[in-house]
Amino acid sequence: MSLLQLYPVTGEEISLNGAYLTLQLHKQAESGDVLIYANYISSIDGRISLFNEQSGEFEVPAAIANKRDWRLYQELAAQADVMITSARYFRQLEKGKAQDLLPVGMEPAYADLLDWRKGQGLKVQPDVVIISNSLDIPLSAIAKLQDRRFFVLTGCNACPDRVKLLKQAGIGVYVLASASVTGADVKRWLISSAYRSAYMIAGPDVHRTLICDHVLDRLFLTTHLNMLGGEQFHSVLSDRLPDPAKVYLKTLYLDQGEADNQFFAQYALQEI
Repeated sequence: MSLLQLYPVTGEEISLNGAYLTLQLHKQAESGDVLIYANYISSIDGRISLFNEQSGEFEVPAAIANKRDWRLYQELAAQADVMITSARYFRQLEKGKAQDLLPVGMEPAYADLLDWRKGQGLKVQPDVVIISNSLDIPLSAIAKLQDRRFFVLTGCNACPDRVKLLKQAGIGVYVLASASVTGADVKRWLISSAYRSAYMIAGPDVHRTLICDHVLDRLFLTTHLNMLGGEQFHSVLSDRLPDPAKVYLKTLYLDQGEADNQFFAQYALQEI
């Protein structure tokens, strides 16, 4: 089934596969700059994850997770030079509770994306930068992903022993001057490392860090058309912002899939 373009208003239908590849996110940044973008799926009432009492973790609810959204998640990864994530992902991965291995997926359904990256002159897989002040990062989890380069950004109060351990494992660790990693720190490091496109797949804490310093350029938000309720949940932001972050709608699609009713929206966080 196709997607119906609602904004900009055209009334046209496009294929799901390739809908985000046409954005060419890896070519959007000017020379000496980087495009940073994030992606979430949410229910109508703003839940991106609910607390699972059995696992003791916040998890994407099965009621909103779906393969059509996951396809576009993979397309966004395919356009990234580097992915921004957190130590929490690797702690979940070690426990077998992560949603999946980092994209781009190696399953047959995503073989076209690996071919696309090759055709664009990109690496087989994006690099990964982990934002962590605690450095509570299990090396056994990182060892499960041997097909890409890893880096860690941390604050100046980081435990020296943990820094040493990560470096001994061959991970590039950058101890910043600030006590906690800021959004401005992340952007400076990305630019100094010559990255042009960075895909943030971490939780609402890292999302807020980027938005507070006005360094997030795009937000891709899938809104699944149901309501979940619940008192223990996460939304796309973890706490109040110092100032409201204005967003500008760039594209909006209605998914006409038979099993899942949802909107795919792209917002700009810098004025267009």
